[in-house]
Amino acid sequence: MWVQARHDRYMASLRPQSPPSAAGAVANERAPDIQATFCATLVDEWVRAGVTHAVVSPGSRSTPMAMALASEPRLRLAVVLDERSAAFRALGTARANGRPTVLLCTSGTAAVEYHAAVAEADLDHVPLIVCTADRPPELHGIGAPQTVDQQALYGRSVRWFGQIGVPDEANRSAWRSFAARAHSEALQSVRGPGPVHINLPFREPLIGTPGPLPPGRNGGAPWHTVVPGRNVAVASGRLEPLLSLVRGRRGIIVAGSGAGHPGDEAGAEVLHRLAAALGWPVLADPRSGLRSRASTTVSAADAILRNERAAEALRPEVVLRIGAPWASKVLGQWLASLDGAVDVLIDPYGAWLDPQRQAQMVICADPVDIARGLLDLRIEEGRPMWKALWRSVSAAADDALGAAFGDGADQATTDSDGSVLSEPWIARNLVRALPPGTRLVVSSSMPIRDVEWFSAPQTGVEILANRGANGIDGVVSTILGSASVGDGRPTVGLLGDLSFLHDAGAFASAAGLNAGFFVVDNGGGGIFEFLPQSSSMPRERFELLFGTNQPVSVADVARGYGLTVAEVSTRNEVLTAVRAVGEVGLRVIIMRTDRQANVAEHDRLNAVVSAAVEAVLPR
Repeated sequence: MWVQARHDRYMASLRPQSPPSAAGAVANERAPDIQATFCATLVDEWVRAGVTHAVVSPGSRSTPMAMALASEPRLRLAVVLDERSAAFRALGTARANGRPTVLLCTSGTAAVEYHAAVAEADLDHVPLIVCTADRPPELHGIGAPQTVDQQALYGRSVRWFGQIGVPDEANRSAWRSFAARAHSEALQSVRGPGPVHINLPFREPLIGTPGPLPPGRNGGAPWHTVVPGRNVAVASGRLEPLLSLVRGRRGIIVAGSGAGHPGDEAGAEVLHRLAAALGWPVLADPRSGLRSRASTTVSAADAILRNERAAEALRPEVVLRIGAPWASKVLGQWLASLDGAVDVLIDPYGAWLDPQRQAQMVICADPVDIARGLLDLRIEEGRPMWKALWRSVSAAADDALGAAFGDGADQATTDSDGSVLSEPWIARNLVRALPPGTRLVVSSSMPIRDVEWFSAPQTGVEILANRGANGIDGVVSTILGSASVGDGRPTVGLLGDLSFLHDAGAFASAAGLNAGFFVVDNGGGGIFEFLPQSSSMPRERFELLFGTNQPVSVADVARGYGLTVAEVSTRNEVLTAVRAVGEVGLRVIIMRTDRQANVAEHDRLNAVVSAAVEAVLPR
């Protein structure tokens, strides 16, 4: 409990104090401090612009900004001891609510610890305002403690780097503009939302009382208002080149994260209406927001395309790619093999999401605007047999998976028949059983692949994942950040034992949050069982280098942090745990699986789908 005690002492030090002693009276008569006023101005400007959350990593040099954040009643403040966890906590909050989260640390290696989350935020368009305190210029280059070069520390991973210098009266008139630009660059940069880095050198004394702030805009408005490019409608004349490519052709829409706006079911419906008008399928990643029950949805693309005849029969003339790529290597390789197909990439920020380097046309615009514009023009359906083929293949795959998973079966009876938990079953049924409005944060590695490959089409559950840099670091913190938004929506995480243990320290600063952590414990790195390494070297060496089973118990670690732990072994117990989603507190549900059996289960499911698809393919 020493961590919580340290946290409490630190928070108490940031709150305004008014002791009745003579010394306190002297302190209250202190002249307003320029650094404190500067920091209070930045915080006021960010709140005016819509910032609601901040995460602070404790330290000394960052005291002026930490006190300003703690003194602002309109902000929800979290203090997280470990800087890496703090950064992913802020990322999880910003990913969930779509607003920039302020992230603050002291100088030195503390700032370096933020880099992993900054890289993820960059690649997956998550807005962050990263504030690093710094020593003043006169303390650099002379061996002063806790001093590193923080100029452009995060390189090209940030949308903007700003440093106004040590605050003084000479730069006072620039403070509000500086803060407003940091916010607008984080949320509405021409490269899309992402992290910004502002470096804040402070001189001692670090504790001060703010004076009157520079006046802001009337009515509490932010200093700068930026109109985001993605909200600008696409003129119909600009769509003629695209229309000529798609009209009357056999095509597909491949939708990934970023294809639609989070929670925008109307926008998703527009994209599906475009697909229906063209007679095309939508290969919908679960993070895209488009994996609905629309007749155009294809969810089992990975399994379908493992059938060689299907992969050949379903080759399109046009590929319309919206959002980030799927995790599926099978889909990626199939897209790369489509020689001669016209490849069109649509992204609102002009991001070059083209790992196959095949895009013949790159359109920087909102995909929903593009869809609306095309629907207003003379859309011609491709060939009727093309739509019929995709529908029959997709329906066969969905039916086969439903039967293989026993959808609708009595779980108590299934459990009594000796069925054991499998990772695909967990992924499918967690998504299927969660109540509408739930946020599901899925770890990279196998969990996101299982959700992508095996979850059925549905609406109501928002699926998030750190798929910008695809790391497993910071997953617990990301889940906790999502849970801290405070909008009443339940938060659930699906992750593996290694990602849980990698970031378990995040629980030290999680008091008062509510979330369920569904942990698949397969004793190590399950994804490596699918790679050639698993069969090309002695088992003992594979386990050492890739299996990486940890000599600690997930349950013991969770209980050590005071969490509620349930170790479940049947499908019925998993579904019972899902029904408890939304209860108060942090709960860990541990589901043990076998890595090698998991490979065999994937092979079985893929074979079942392949056989079903084979049966409906034309001869």
